[in-house]
Amino acid sequence: MKTTKSLFHVGVLGLTLLATSVMAAVPAAEADKLGKSLTPMGAEMAGNADGSIPAWKPMAKNAGTVDSKGFLSNPYASEQPLFTITAQNVDQYKDKLAPGQYAMFKRYPETFKMPVYTSHRGATVPDDVFAAIKKNATNTTLVGGGNGLENFETAVPFPIPKSGVEVIWNHITRYRGGSVTRLVTQATPQPNGSYSLVYFQDQFVFRDKMKDYDPANPGNILFYFKQKVTAPSRLAGGVLLVHETLDQVKEPRAAWVYNAGQRRVRRAPQVSYDGPGTAADGLRTSDNLDMYNGAPDRYDWKLEGKKEMYIASDSYKLDDPKLKYSDIIKAGHINQDLARYELRRVWHVVATLKDGQRHIYAKRDFYIDEDTWQAAVIDHYDGRGQLWRVAEAHAENYYDKQVPWYALETLYDLQSGRYLALGMKNEEKQAYDFGFTATTSDFTPAALRQDGVR
Repeated sequence: MKTTKSLFHVGVLGLTLLATSVMAAVPAAEADKLGKSLTPMGAEMAGNADGSIPAWKPMAKNAGTVDSKGFLSNPYASEQPLFTITAQNVDQYKDKLAPGQYAMFKRYPETFKMPVYTSHRGATVPDDVFAAIKKNATNTTLVGGGNGLENFETAVPFPIPKSGVEVIWNHITRYRGGSVTRLVTQATPQPNGSYSLVYFQDQFVFRDKMKDYDPANPGNILFYFKQKVTAPSRLAGGVLLVHETLDQVKEPRAAWVYNAGQRRVRRAPQVSYDGPGTAADGLRTSDNLDMYNGAPDRYDWKLEGKKEMYIASDSYKLDDPKLKYSDIIKAGHINQDLARYELRRVWHVVATLKDGQRHIYAKRDFYIDEDTWQAAVIDHYDGRGQLWRVAEAHAENYYDKQVPWYALETLYDLQSGRYLALGMKNEEKQAYDFGFTATTSDFTPAALRQDGVR
């Protein structure tokens, strides 16, 4: 059942920030901080006062080894947890946890834990991406009341953000290698831990990585996304195609689906906002993919500032190809013995449903890693104001390709006791394949039928 905003009202500060963010570019003198007091991505270069958060030090491309399937070795395999947060001691650490994380200890007091390790801030991207980000700082502006971008290049339009919606745009547009093909799985376990897997083959290409991209006429496309279901057999052959736009209010996201049973291609306007997620058994919305995606127009966005928080980072252990999916998927939540948490600085942004808009989530709290602009935790509230779902991403630096991304996304339903785990690739024949090339003709509705043939 959809809800309208009734219990949450945006603060005066949030309205002011949104109203003044139309001219979002910063002066050149402020942008000059990038690479000096700020990292080239916009994070604080220095660590914190007691050293528990270190200064930023970019990870070397040869930080570990890469096997024949593209899986990365764990550069921190010899490290042991500094301590482990459990239901018995969680109140000592509550000030550095999101409400959703804290709620997981209360929901699963016997099994949920957070092993906390030494923090490493090594996320980095190629130099040409850093250069584009610095250019964006003085050139990119918001349009459409914050619902689109102008004069944007490559990634991260607002490395020195002044409003909540700017931080969210940084997450939406962050660097993910430019292009990738991947084989990943999704599980939606029952409360007792039983599950079956859905297998996806994804293709994901930002516009400037397309062979026929014209920088003189970039258009309104941000990226192209194609997702084919390869198993189980009852779902196999279905294909989703998305043309993601920069200004989705002016030109909404275009989406199509190919139904293998009917052998027909149809427009799919439901693939947006709180439309049902693909083969997710009702456990996620379309805009839950990648933690959050899509047009920001249905919410008011308030920037609360920064805070120190324990987030899942450097998740190489969880991505180990020696693991079976059954090692990861457990009742209630994933196997937390495989998780790794580090103390980091995050941006806190509160999204409140606008008057007259509809969405099953009336409020969302975002906690976004300063070093990567990736959402680390998102708390989702229902129309009654109750915490409903907790999204937690287990981040990983693909150091050989200089790509920060996720090893696994989780979305826990506190009310039903079920959850969704998306992105596992441990048992697949290859890891992420960055550098995928394509033309726009590969991402047309006419190409879907051929992709969906079983």
